Amino acid sequence: MLTQSDRNLLLHLLELPTAGPLEGARPELWAAQRAYAEAAAKVGFTVVQHAAPGPETLVGEHVPLSVRLAAADDPAFLADQPSLVLQLGPDLPQADTVMFNVHLDTVAGLEAVGYDGMVFHGRGAIDAKGPAVALLAGIRAALVAEPSLRDDTRILIQAVAGEEGGAMGVFGTRPLVRQGYYGRLNIFCEPTGMRLLTRCTAAMTACVRVDGEDAIDDNPDAGHNATVLLGHISQRLADTLPEHAVDGRVCVAGIHTGHLHNRVYGTGRLMLNLSYGRQETGERLAKVLESEVESALREFTACHRDHRDLARTAADAQAITKVEWHKRGLPALAPGEDTDLLDVGLTRWPDDEPAFTCDALWMAGLPGAYTAVLGPGQLDRNHAHAEGEYAEEAELAEFAAAVAKILRHFAHQKANRPLEGRAR
Repeated sequence: MLTQSDRNLLLHLLELPTAGPLEGARPELWAAQRAYAEAAAKVGFTVVQHAAPGPETLVGEHVPLSVRLAAADDPAFLADQPSLVLQLGPDLPQADTVMFNVHLDTVAGLEAVGYDGMVFHGRGAIDAKGPAVALLAGIRAALVAEPSLRDDTRILIQAVAGEEGGAMGVFGTRPLVRQGYYGRLNIFCEPTGMRLLTRCTAAMTACVRVDGEDAIDDNPDAGHNATVLLGHISQRLADTLPEHAVDGRVCVAGIHTGHLHNRVYGTGRLMLNLSYGRQETGERLAKVLESEVESALREFTACHRDHRDLARTAADAQAITKVEWHKRGLPALAPGEDTDLLDVGLTRWPDDEPAFTCDALWMAGLPGAYTAVLGPGQLDRNHAHAEGEYAEEAELAEFAAAVAKILRHFAHQKANRPLEGRAR
């Protein structure tokens, strides 16, 4: 299903480095999106919007701390990370619109670009430049098989920045959705092994900070021992938090205090990531974490108040420790009810298998909008965030065929009932 032009486009996109500032790089996203828009124009798409996000996109609790800090340090942070909106078909209401979202930014780590006749190699081959090209091939095939799509359906493509690097779509997908660029059916192109995923977790990032005083190894009791204190807290959180993450996971990540052997470090950080499938679950989990940190501090004080080297740390534990939220308040996408829209024979993501976090979370709660995540390959199997990323042409073609089926089915299943909310 992929043509030589499709292969050439994908190889060109793979040659363009598009890892963003949060990945420590300067992206060529303007060039990548222009190349993608030119290829889409041959299918019949026009550019509705191609612009960098404004500073207002970085305001709010939902904006990760890493994003705010990076933007503050880099005047070109937003200017270098545009997003593109393409449209095919007339200006129809949301009820007659299908939206596809694909990100053209990648993680860091340049990979050798190549194609051996069966497999594409390069950063973004599966996540998600390969699916972006296959998406155009699928739409092209659908238009050939169902010419009425050009007049009776509006097809939108969001080709966004800010999906990788922990940006969570706050300045890429989110503002486009808030502007109304979505449809009754919305497909987010992410590697799912071609299984339809109709839910999406969100995640919070907590930092437990200890800000005490250092000491030398000859007098360890003179300062605060952040290493021992954070170790105690991390152990308690690892024991108690998972039972409260009923629809997500708890990751007790890194502790950092220092590297030397002859110093007692009085400052340090413990990082945790907590995913959740419902916003109320996330809010409860956040409160439990804060409560458990308080309990851990009281426990530490009680256990070590008379310890030769830790007495000062025990006495001051509550005063020198606090919880910071580096990311909080993101919505989680629950399964929608309009499942007939995707009744095209695709395998469903198992109910008992955890979902993952992607930009689809910004579709949560939108009236009249049914959302699913679908794409070829798997993040681990295809080395999406590792060395040796690849995409088989056959799996890209399979995704293109699925896109064509989805669009043809949508054309046959248009609802007669009015839907609330209309796209621009």
